[in-house]
Amino acid sequence: MELKRTIKFEADRDPEFARWISHTVGGERIRHCLQCGLCSASCPLSLYMDYTPRRLMHLSREGFKEEVLSSSSIWLCTACYACMVECPKKINITHLMYALKQRAIEERFYPKRFPIPVMAQQFSRMVRDSGRITESWLILRVFLRTAIWRLLGMSGLGWKLFIAGRMTVKKEKVERRAEIRTLLDSVAATRKELAL
Repeated sequence: MELKRTIKFEADRDPEFARWISHTVGGERIRHCLQCGLCSASCPLSLYMDYTPRRLMHLSREGFKEEVLSSSSIWLCTACYACMVECPKKINITHLMYALKQRAIEERFYPKRFPIPVMAQQFSRMVRDSGRITESWLILRVFLRTAIWRLLGMSGLGWKLFIAGRMTVKKEKVERRAEIRTLLDSVAATRKELAL
């Protein structure tokens, strides 16, 4: 695990990012954070994070965009909601983690061969194109972009699943896909307006 700088300077802050985090869905109460650490204590994966949820909330509200978006912590969050349950100020930490993941993908701060953001991108692309996902194609796309050698090693299992009828090669599509794309475009436009 890479060690992060411990000294932060005013020049490293991005006030626009701090404003964005406090205006995003779930971030309305981030300024109420007491820094009590209950979110970090309740998080089952905080031991593996470079920044605990408590510290990530502090860095976010102070505008340390680069540290937050390049952190592995946002990708390790499993959305178990333990942090939200324990938070005495009822801060929607899990929702903030989702927003941070999305922003990291948009600004390309994520590790390029890390499977979680790649899966999120491929999932979105498949829903946009087909109206739904086909699991076998999603897995194939993710492994081709992140771990092609592991894909080759799992080909035996894939073949067994195909023979058993548990995996299909036919791409599934829904009718009226144009309406789904219109809906997704509307949501994206609304998110951009809210960010301004």
